[in-house]
Amino acid sequence: MNGVEKRLTNGLRVLRQDLWSGKPHPLPPSVWLRWLPHGTVFLVAFGTTLAGVDLMADRYGLGPEYSLLCAAAQGVAVSLALWWPVPAWWLSTTVMVVAAVGARAHLTVNPPSDNVPFWPWSGPGIFAHAMLLFLLALRLPTRVSAEVLALTVLLTYVLQEAVGSPNQEPSGALALAMFAGVTILGGALRGRREARTQLVRQTSITAEERARRTVLEERSRIARELHDVVAHHMSVISIQAQVAPHLTENPSEELKENLHGIRQNALEALTELRRVLGVLRSEYPPDAGPDDPRGRAGVTEGTAPHAPQPTLDRLDALVDNTRAAGLAVVTEIHGEVRPLPPGVELSAYRIVQEALSNALRHAPGSTVRVELTHFPRGLQVRVINSRPAREAPPSPGAGHGLLGMRERAAMLGGTLMATETSHGGFAVVAFLPRDGHPGGELRLAPDTTGETSP
Repeated sequence: MNGVEKRLTNGLRVLRQDLWSGKPHPLPPSVWLRWLPHGTVFLVAFGTTLAGVDLMADRYGLGPEYSLLCAAAQGVAVSLALWWPVPAWWLSTTVMVVAAVGARAHLTVNPPSDNVPFWPWSGPGIFAHAMLLFLLALRLPTRVSAEVLALTVLLTYVLQEAVGSPNQEPSGALALAMFAGVTILGGALRGRREARTQLVRQTSITAEERARRTVLEERSRIARELHDVVAHHMSVISIQAQVAPHLTENPSEELKENLHGIRQNALEALTELRRVLGVLRSEYPPDAGPDDPRGRAGVTEGTAPHAPQPTLDRLDALVDNTRAAGLAVVTEIHGEVRPLPPGVELSAYRIVQEALSNALRHAPGSTVRVELTHFPRGLQVRVINSRPAREAPPSPGAGHGLLGMRERAAMLGGTLMATETSHGGFAVVAFLPRDGHPGGELRLAPDTTGETSP
């Protein structure tokens, strides 16, 4: 029994909160929804006020002051529903009850000779209350709309069936049918608006997650490649530490012990690196397609996942493969060629590779110029393609290319710019510092083609 009383108490508390709430519920912040609905509602309020005054004074016989007061209150309730729909519903319902009771008392004494009026809901009252219920259902939860509609049905039934009036035309069925229809319509529009808002929010979240996942994938791929480079150096250190005692005549025991320790540390580090490489490579299956970021590098190279990472020495083979795919490529090297760290060479190779891949995909039939300019403090990479000779087919790629190139340049402390040229082509320009710290302003090599580069 206590459980039943508790549920009943909670239900009454929720009902009181819903129907006595004074919290405003303004329309959504939209230019269209801000002006057109307000003007329409105010026009309805004004029209129902004029029609209500005429009906209550002439048909119900309530007198001009009484009729004006009730009709004005009905119009105010319609306007008030734009901000406080629940208090507006209470006001409209109260006006209906007061007008119906007054009309019943008058018409019982003075029955109409012809043209019996509607009762308890008048024609203007039905229209005004329907507009109010529509606005309420448009902005409040479905539970509140159902509660308001149920109380409206109950009150109409009590007045029409329990109280009744023999000299009026019952209007309860017509009014309730219209009230139910506008309530359902308002609830459906509200649900549609909420679904659209949630869809936009979910789309935004999905785009952010996709961008974040793309960054992580590119960084993971870069880390895998750099681990290969570091593993190579650790292997060289281990071998040199093992060979060093044989290159020294009568090495001391202390020297042998130190070199042995260096070799052991290098072997342990190499073992850990191989474990990390195994985890990273497991996320890039060898059967990934050419447009799959998980396997793009390996597929483009046509090599196994465990093949050595490429350097600029293999740039000619990359250019030849691109030419075989139908793209005219010109290679130029400027400046004194200097040895570069493996990480810089790997990043430069990948940037050229991705730029050529983008040219193949988005600029078919164009001419591409690949320029490598060696400076004392770093390497400048420039890949510029001309206007495409024909329209590019739709590409299934996810747009990871530019992101990956920027990540590689940023990792080395360099810069990368990608932009359209003045002649309809595209240019990718990157500067990769030799030591990872580009101290000073970036100066680009002169453009010898006449096109505008970054």
